[in-house]
Amino acid sequence: MLAAGLNWFTLPVQLLTAWKNKDMLQFFNRCSQGRGAWLLMALTALVLELVALYFQHVMLLQPCVMCIYERCALFGILGASLVGAIAPKTPLRYAAILLWIYSAWEGVQLAWKHTMIQLHPSPFNTCDFFVSFPSWLPLDKWLPAVFHASGDCSVRQWQFLSLEMPQWLVGIFAAYLVIAVIVLIAQFVRPRRRDLFGR
Repeated sequence: MLAAGLNWFTLPVQLLTAWKNKDMLQFFNRCSQGRGAWLLMALTALVLELVALYFQHVMLLQPCVMCIYERCALFGILGASLVGAIAPKTPLRYAAILLWIYSAWEGVQLAWKHTMIQLHPSPFNTCDFFVSFPSWLPLDKWLPAVFHASGDCSVRQWQFLSLEMPQWLVGIFAAYLVIAVIVLIAQFVRPRRRDLFGR
């Protein structure tokens, strides 16, 4: 059992060693230094936010507290992508990558907790009645159409391919997180210089 645990802890090191001379990390390194990849990520996050607002205001699904927090995590990823797009060849991209990882990790945790609330309803496993934002950033007061919670976290309002919305978000945030970690590792791999023929 201990050996298995050690294998999990050493897995990132093994992956880094295996990928260090591979084109994949060089590819992610080059992408992180161009605006196109950051803007593409911004577009995916924006589309997901617009889908959430469509569910709320057109399909009339009521967002719960966890939904609003998950929405904030997605806005964090959107913000990270815009920061990265500002000056991707400068150290500013490191701040963008860290914000990206933090937001994706928070999103995974929030979506997982939300999933557990829906799959295993219990009076001891509930969410708050109201969103709690800092007093200096009362988003629910500034933009209630986006950040006001009115639903119950345990109510299943939407399903696609037998998966609830929080379950889809677990996968979405996990994908963002995995890619973010790969991009972070890729920062330590020197990008290959292109020759005359662009190879």
